[in-house]
Amino acid sequence: MEIYLSTRRDLLVVKKGCPMPPVASLAKWRKSKKRVFNVSDEISSALQKQGYYIRNLRDLHTDRY
Repeated sequence: MEIYLSTRRDLLVVKKGCPMPPVASLAKWRKSKKRVFNVSDEISSALQKQGYYIRNLRDLHTDRY
């Protein structure tokens, strides 16, 4: 898996070797240098279905409070 972060605080997970999805073409992405060994069931099922997983990290913080 390859992990990308955008300047708008979005997270993109793509299967290794797959091209960037058209949905991701609207933002500038930088590849994360951290290695990932395990992902959640939600992310792994999205990778199997569509080949990528995208989420806005700002929404994650507002849901907690």
